[in-house]
Amino acid sequence: MHSSLTPAILKELRTQRPYPAVSLAMPTHRTRPENAQDPVRLDNLVREAARQLDADPGVTKERRDDVVAQLNEAVAETDLAHARDGLVVFAAPGEHRVWAVDRAVPERVVVADTFLTRNLVAADAAQKPYWVLAVAADRIALWNGRGERVVEEEGHGFPLTRSLEDPDVERKERIGDVPSTFRDEQARQFFREADAALAAVLAAESRRLYVTGEPAALSLLTESGSAAQGAVQVPFGGLAHGGGDAVAKAVAPARAADGERVVTEALAALDRARGSNTYAAGVDEVWQKASDGRIHRLVVEDNYRVTVRAGEGHLEPAADDDLDAVHDIVDEIVESALETGAEVVFVPDGQLADAGHVAAVLRF
Repeated sequence: MHSSLTPAILKELRTQRPYPAVSLAMPTHRTRPENAQDPVRLDNLVREAARQLDADPGVTKERRDDVVAQLNEAVAETDLAHARDGLVVFAAPGEHRVWAVDRAVPERVVVADTFLTRNLVAADAAQKPYWVLAVAADRIALWNGRGERVVEEEGHGFPLTRSLEDPDVERKERIGDVPSTFRDEQARQFFREADAALAAVLAAESRRLYVTGEPAALSLLTESGSAAQGAVQVPFGGLAHGGGDAVAKAVAPARAADGERVVTEALAALDRARGSNTYAAGVDEVWQKASDGRIHRLVVEDNYRVTVRAGEGHLEPAADDDLDAVHDIVDEIVESALETGAEVVFVPDGQLADAGHVAAVLRF
């Protein structure tokens, strides 16, 4: 199963396929007993896809059998024991792909001439990579994070370690000159080295940075340089010697707060755009602006979808069983926006009820 998305992969997935290209999406479960239902639900989706192909006069028996075989191969290759929060299966004549995503997706079957990628885009947007720097008096570690998973970075000078044993401590104790763990010159030099290494990492790949450690360690890091300036501080000790699960759990509240901030900022940007005539709302208007390459930031509700027919420069509502309709025009809008360099922000359902569930800040 695939789990990462790059612009090149996304572009390839959006390439037009020989009809029919089938996309299946369903929420999955990580733990028992809920995950026992996942294989049954996946089999039901495959049967529903086969039913739709059988009923489609535009699909020959040869292509129907090919795509159903691809779907069955995809199911056979899918290990639901290691499922995440969502599963997306793509199948077209001669090919299939399976994606596990750290984000719940609505259950659906879509038959078209391209794959439905918005679920992958939404999951990828929510899984932006980040750094976690865990600081302690004797060890400073850098963690590479993406979603709920963090892996310790072993390179770029990390981890930094030093011994806390002082060969002259007995003499210093006699004269009352034993400094605090975070106040001696060796500690200051150690943290300056960490600041320099961190600066090089961020220069090569700038990401959101979370810094964790006990308050005294965080204070010394701030005094030692500027690389961590603007980082989110998480006062939590012990993680410089900890494991990935503990690090991910410690920064999870801060990451959730960042996600809420992104939504708040996106909605505020829409309000500002209203007053400057750089605002579009509703699927028809936003689709037109996306087609013209005018969108700077697209904001769309997580699960909003609508089936339409494209008329003379406008969209008209259509029934889900209309074989000539576009069954998720929002997916096409998202892709058009990304292809022209727009930012795409997904917000919880209901946040854009007064804007027709999709809105945009325009470039001009």
